[in-house]
Amino acid sequence: MKLLKGLGVFVLASSLVTGPTAAWAADSDAKSSASEASTVANELAKLREALAEQQKQIAQQQREIEALRRQMSEKQDASAQSEEQQPRVIDAAMHTSSNPGRASEAAAYGGRAQTQEKPKESPLSVRIGGAEFTPGGFADFTAFFRTTNLGSGIGTSFGALPFNNQIQGHLSEVRLTSQTSRLSLKVTGKYGENDMTGFMEMDWLGNDAANAFVVTNSHTNRIRHYWLDLKRGKWEILGGQTWSWLTPNRVGVSAMSSDVFTTQNVDPLFHVGLSLTRAAQFRLIYHPNEKWALGVAVENPQQYVAAGEVIYPFLFNAQLGPQLDAANNTATPNLTPDFIPKVTYDTNFSGRHLHAEVAGLLTTVKTNIVSTQGLNGVWRPHTKVGGGVSAAVNVELVKNYRVVANGFYSDGGGRYLLGLGPDTVMVPVVYGTSYEAIPSLVHSGAGLVGFEAQVTPKTLLAGYYGGVYFQRNAFIDITSPLLIKPMIGFGGTNSPNSANRAIQEGTLDLTQTFWKNPQYGALQLVTQFSYLTRSPWFVAAGAPKNAHLFEGYVSLRYLLP
Repeated sequence: MKLLKGLGVFVLASSLVTGPTAAWAADSDAKSSASEASTVANELAKLREALAEQQKQIAQQQREIEALRRQMSEKQDASAQSEEQQPRVIDAAMHTSSNPGRASEAAAYGGRAQTQEKPKESPLSVRIGGAEFTPGGFADFTAFFRTTNLGSGIGTSFGALPFNNQIQGHLSEVRLTSQTSRLSLKVTGKYGENDMTGFMEMDWLGNDAANAFVVTNSHTNRIRHYWLDLKRGKWEILGGQTWSWLTPNRVGVSAMSSDVFTTQNVDPLFHVGLSLTRAAQFRLIYHPNEKWALGVAVENPQQYVAAGEVIYPFLFNAQLGPQLDAANNTATPNLTPDFIPKVTYDTNFSGRHLHAEVAGLLTTVKTNIVSTQGLNGVWRPHTKVGGGVSAAVNVELVKNYRVVANGFYSDGGGRYLLGLGPDTVMVPVVYGTSYEAIPSLVHSGAGLVGFEAQVTPKTLLAGYYGGVYFQRNAFIDITSPLLIKPMIGFGGTNSPNSANRAIQEGTLDLTQTFWKNPQYGALQLVTQFSYLTRSPWFVAAGAPKNAHLFEGYVSLRYLLP
């Protein structure tokens, strides 16, 4: 019994001690489980918030990527514009050396400095040896319309606009042609420190047969450009046929058409107010730095009196015909080439491009007359030295909006104004008991202003206004056998209405690029609408004072990549 009582007391005591402890432990376990559940819930909530935030970030990144893609697409579309619309800031003639940074890096690692091969300019480029051959050009289909029958083909004969008292002034004309399509080949290579570029370009605007439009429209191929350029350090030389240096540049002194300002017109005779030729020449150029370029060009001359504008002295008409070019004499005996110095300046300001230039002209005219003095006659040679000056500016005032302007004034440089007026006339003078004739140069001037606006990455809008002026140079023909001596020279009384005092042209151009792919080329629609007027020096009684013409061009053009 005592044992049982003792055991009961022990059990009771144990229960008193362990009971609260077990209850405390159970309660602690419950609290721990609840805490763990709360932690898991919090972590799950945080994870959901993190996932939601990450989804927002991913969506934002996708929007940014799409915006970048649109920007890249716009930049690619902008770069798809013709090279003429995207002037380079720095004259490429300055870049003649390989990348010095990469060469030094190769040397630092004990290897030889390797010449880095330039990326291809075009997917059509082919490398043969050390030279790269790049074909270019475009296929063109053009329709044009004129309100009067000029009859000059796709190129506008600005100096022959018909008057409304002529049959041609009451007839319109329309023509479809692919003559302005072009093919070109550019060859580039490097020999030591010499960068060499050869370029040739042709179209189908040569002298056609009289029946060219009757059956097969077999147009004649002709040379536009054919030249070789070599650059070494700060020096550059060029020889061949290309744009005259009196033709304004868009950038530097480059001969490439993309760097020369000839408007955005479809008309292959470009625009009234430009001073230009494409002639055989040799250039020597010095580049002090990447902004300045200066040099002198020696260009092919031509003693020019225009077509049907200058009247010779009666006594010397037969002698003068072979000595001067009335747009019909390729054998004119020129005394010297024309010398044209030129200075250009290119820079960037606030990301926009500025090009400015000044050029000069030194030209000569020489004739040799057999005077009637004495029984056997006397040879009387005479030489006149003429000159001129031109200036031009091409500036991007605001992004994608450029203003262009150029001017030219000369004494004997009419040929450079699209051949619209003469260089010289021949003045008869008394020599002993007889006569002789001496050259007298004609003053002429021209100017053009305009704008070019890249309205959208695929749409270019341009407008220009230009004009030319030729000063009268007329006198009495003292050699004439008539009792009443006529007025001869240029622009005098009773002079032909082809002797123009002034010609003016206003033009609006729109170029729309439908698509552009660096691998497949580009498709464009190019349109031009122009209004022209010309005013002769002499107008007969009752005759119209001016001739007027409206013309429009629409050209569908595929450009090689």
